[in-house]
Amino acid sequence: MYKPSFAVSAIALALLQAFPAAAADTSADGQALPEVVITGAKAQASRASVAGFANTPLLETPASVSVMTSLQMLDRQVRSTTDAAKFDASLSDAYNAVGYSEQFSIRGFKLDNASSYRKDGMSVSADAQIPLENKERLEVLKGLSGLQAGVSAPGGVVNYVTKRPTETALRTVVLEERERGTLYGAADLGGRFDDPRFGYRVNVAAERLRSYIKGADGNRKFVSAAFDWKISPQALLQVDADYQKKSQVTAPGFQLLNNTTLPNIPADTMLNNQPWSRPVETTSSNIGARFEYLFTPDWSATVSANQHQFKRDDYTAFPYGCTAQLLYPGFCGNGDYDVYDYISLGEKKSPLTVQALVQGKFSTGSIKHEFTGGASLFRNSEKWGDYLYVQAGADGAAFSNIYHPIMVAPAAGTSGPVSERRRDNERALFAQDILSLNAQLKLHAGARYVQVKRDEISDATLPAAHTDVGFWLPNVALVYSLRPNVSVYGSYAQGLEHGGIAPIQTTNQGLALAPGKSKQVEVGVKADIHPDLSASVALFEIRKGLEYTDAHNTYVRNGRAQNRGLEMSLNGRASRDLMVGVSATALNTRQRDTGLADMDGKRVTDVAAFKSTVYADYAVPQVAGLSVNANWIYSGKKAFDKENQVFVPSYHVLNLGGAYDTRIGGVHTTLRAGIDNAFDKFYWRDVTPELGGYLMPGATRTFRVSAQFDL
Repeated sequence: MYKPSFAVSAIALALLQAFPAAAADTSADGQALPEVVITGAKAQASRASVAGFANTPLLETPASVSVMTSLQMLDRQVRSTTDAAKFDASLSDAYNAVGYSEQFSIRGFKLDNASSYRKDGMSVSADAQIPLENKERLEVLKGLSGLQAGVSAPGGVVNYVTKRPTETALRTVVLEERERGTLYGAADLGGRFDDPRFGYRVNVAAERLRSYIKGADGNRKFVSAAFDWKISPQALLQVDADYQKKSQVTAPGFQLLNNTTLPNIPADTMLNNQPWSRPVETTSSNIGARFEYLFTPDWSATVSANQHQFKRDDYTAFPYGCTAQLLYPGFCGNGDYDVYDYISLGEKKSPLTVQALVQGKFSTGSIKHEFTGGASLFRNSEKWGDYLYVQAGADGAAFSNIYHPIMVAPAAGTSGPVSERRRDNERALFAQDILSLNAQLKLHAGARYVQVKRDEISDATLPAAHTDVGFWLPNVALVYSLRPNVSVYGSYAQGLEHGGIAPIQTTNQGLALAPGKSKQVEVGVKADIHPDLSASVALFEIRKGLEYTDAHNTYVRNGRAQNRGLEMSLNGRASRDLMVGVSATALNTRQRDTGLADMDGKRVTDVAAFKSTVYADYAVPQVAGLSVNANWIYSGKKAFDKENQVFVPSYHVLNLGGAYDTRIGGVHTTLRAGIDNAFDKFYWRDVTPELGGYLMPGATRTFRVSAQFDL
């Protein structure tokens, strides 16, 4: 059994540093000082870097952006991006299987694991859970990001901003337990060395994972360090590194019974439950660096880079189809399903991103300019071997049942030798100028030119694919300040994404389609109602090529996906005692121009027409330090298949919690407790079309308690 000794060691180290200092919290005559409970304002982010090339006020940003700070993550007991997605209606699950990589969609478009996730603006692979322990903010740009990021899915970009050294000593320890036996421990240490030019930030964490799905258990270990060197008043060097290892048995989803009917099963049912089932093993790491030089108060240059490494050994007793009824996909009407032995060992990805930019301010007559120009390089090598994917059992015809599991024998063999199968090389030049035409009106004009090169080495049955083509990606927006605290904007943008990769059992499986462009128009209104409360509304339309598996079982791009939507948000302090977060998204998604009557005009799969989430945190004035909170999530029904023959029902989920700030042994302590899915409601949270279509149930009712110690 895994024992979280790594977490215990890290936490003990932090406590040894924290409590001696706390013990010194006495008066000059040796008497203990009176206890003081501190209940400060909870930070609400007002700036973000994901929508441009600088840390810009959200009010002035002509895009829809949401931000969750590290303080909010602590307050809401957020341990993963999946947890964070509960508070943003535009961020939804997209084949987000327990124990596997976290995958999401924004505005109805699935994000690309290779290009839509960024660490400090640099591409990282999202094929492993991205750790949050060393992240200062989680920023979400909704919509096209061609100017800012180059190649990325049209839904948007998720950017993780790394924690930096603090000016004063920081010592924070968090311990948490969830009812099924999940144990979590983390320490966050920061400050300056004796020479104040040098700063440090160290984060360590470990987790024993006990999922709500029976048997989907595992463990996770994480460590990171970040250092700053103030070389001179003009020069700053920042470096950081992190490493994570995770091992967890993954939980596959369910297919339709008779390929027509939703199954009726408990949410904790596990299909990957053979005696030979093994956990998916992933390791990921980053090494990043950033150098900034200030030439004058108005002009600066920055060079940044990040090398990401990812490795995975993938094992699954995978449920697919029903041979007895010749259903592929689909489970048998009695709950039987075919069991496949899937093994893929040694998968590797190594994206490298380098970016250099120059930023400055100048004037031409009465027009003021804020200019950014730069260049970027992205390289990635993907390696894997031919996977094993055969029906399990001695005779190669084994099956199990969703109601009564049947143990079967594994298939013989393993995956093949690992070699490079895909190579990406992207070079880009970009420029943006923000022109202040008058005191109220600003014009944002910019463009990125991207040269996209991709080589694919396929198996002997298919030719290798080669791409070498350039794209211009313009972006223009107008921002008008109606009042100092209210702005309206309109924007037009073009984006670029790599073609989707043909899934297993298609005629072109494993090969990616050619890059494709997308277009977006958006208008919005933003307001700072007061310094601690902001609101925004955005109306948009996005168009891109539609990708799907056709009647000839070939993965193609044909026709158009058109998503029109309305996003609304309200975040911040509504009163002295009440913090609120409201997010709502209405989407009209349509498949068009395919020439297929069973697809044209139909809704896109796994996208709710309306989704909302409301969060409230109330500081009880009668009890100093006590607060209570609630999070209510609503999602409308979703289409399961592209023909819209089957829909999964809408659902409501209520999460409750509370926190109490006090002092224990002279140490500032925050005790938290929560109940996720308080009414223990069954719902289908994810309705992915991947691999023939799978349904994934949401978590059952889960209790959690935690303690945070701060010095």
